[in-house]
Amino acid sequence: MYDFLIVGGGVIGLATGAALQKRFSKARLAILEKEPGPARHQSGRNSGVIHSGIYYPPGTMKARLARAGNEAMVAFCQAHGIPVETCGKLIIATRPDELPGLEALYQRAMDNAITVEKLDPHGIQDKEPHVTNALAGIYVPSTGVVDYRKVCEALVEEIEAKGGQICYNTQVVDITPRAGEYILETTLGQFEARFLINCAGLYSDRIARMAGQKPPVRIIPFRGEFRMLKPEKAHLVNHMIYPVPHPALPFLGVHLTRSITGEVHAGPNALLAFKREGYLPKAFDLKDAIDTLAFRGFWLMALKYAKPGLIEIVRSVQKDAFIKNIQRLVPEIQPDDLVPAESGVRAQAVNANGALVDDFMLLETPYAIHVLNAPSPAATAALKIAEEIVSRIPRQYHLKEASVKTQEALV
Repeated sequence: MYDFLIVGGGVIGLATGAALQKRFSKARLAILEKEPGPARHQSGRNSGVIHSGIYYPPGTMKARLARAGNEAMVAFCQAHGIPVETCGKLIIATRPDELPGLEALYQRAMDNAITVEKLDPHGIQDKEPHVTNALAGIYVPSTGVVDYRKVCEALVEEIEAKGGQICYNTQVVDITPRAGEYILETTLGQFEARFLINCAGLYSDRIARMAGQKPPVRIIPFRGEFRMLKPEKAHLVNHMIYPVPHPALPFLGVHLTRSITGEVHAGPNALLAFKREGYLPKAFDLKDAIDTLAFRGFWLMALKYAKPGLIEIVRSVQKDAFIKNIQRLVPEIQPDDLVPAESGVRAQAVNANGALVDDFMLLETPYAIHVLNAPSPAATAALKIAEEIVSRIPRQYHLKEASVKTQEALV
């Protein structure tokens, strides 16, 4: 019998495991991961950005945890010898109709106590000489970059050093909730726990349903298509360059980001995927497709965002359309300067009314916490999301039903 079982070995699940060990040092802990290693999906297939928190409405979990998470992530990397760079980011307006949105972002930065600098075209070119068509910009110095796979590897070492178990190739196939415990059937056998934490990302809604819950959202997978500048063209981008985002969408638009290794990625196009791990354009899974198409909220979302969705499809099919978006940021980039890069899949929670859930979402029950929505900037905020999860456990965990060992662990 485990005191805590975590489903999911991405950065949220691993950070939560490490945070549990700090708070409940004697508790018996295991993390169940269906892949042969950690960070095989969202945590290991992203642009590696450490976000500042500038985009998120004050008072939301994203706003509260992203800024603190930025500082915590940089400190964690420095403490563990993980290469990390606080390189800064430019958000630029290239059309007059984007200037109000840029000003709104500046005000949001002020509201969220994030240090930023307004730049005119000359100031922008001082930082990015190849950005020649910007009308105005905001420089965000706290934005950084890291390889989150290395972050996850460090968390694995930390957890195992303190006696925690990480069980790979262990897919959860069924969950039986009982009074004061959960029984998880997996491809590696049966596991029992007094408290369950669901950090399953793309499968978080399914795990919640297995555990007897009726989550108010459905995970809809969006494939993020990226391209990469050829190495000889990487000098065209010094920092990270973002457009002013669409105010009605949780996506940040096609942007340019430098990786910790110096590669420059362009993207993403956000396209509906018909497989939850659909990294290739033709990837298809019948169960995943039915799960999406049978959900009323999907069709309401599709109607609401039909025009933006069509634009994403056009950008994916027509390389010239994609290039035009990139050239709005750096006019010098030409079609032959870009090559295909690895895609990612965003686990986007959508509610029954078709609304894209923008903030992080936790579903709390007496013996479990389910992380139902943790898209970007979840990797940035992972250490603080973990603390948030752990801080909610004492209010839920019924000590009278725990073992003596567990009672000692929770004191």
